[in-house]
Amino acid sequence: MTALLLHPYTDSVMRKDLMDILACPVCKTPLELTVEGDEGDEVIQGALRCSNCGDVYPIRDRIPNLLPKAMRG
Repeated sequence: MTALLLHPYTDSVMRKDLMDILACPVCKTPLELTVEGDEGDEVIQGALRCSNCGDVYPIRDRIPNLLPKAMRG
């Protein structure tokens, strides 16, 4: 059996320390984090907001949805 090793920046869990590298996928402006629920450094619920274009990217169950609004289902 092969063990799956995840690099700390490639798993799908939203962590507060990722804010240093996250940018809006539309206009590349740094994102602002709003936390509605967290557990240590992990954000369970919240949102990422772009101060330039105003797009908001939800974080649900620790997973950020960084798809542009037009591509979300």
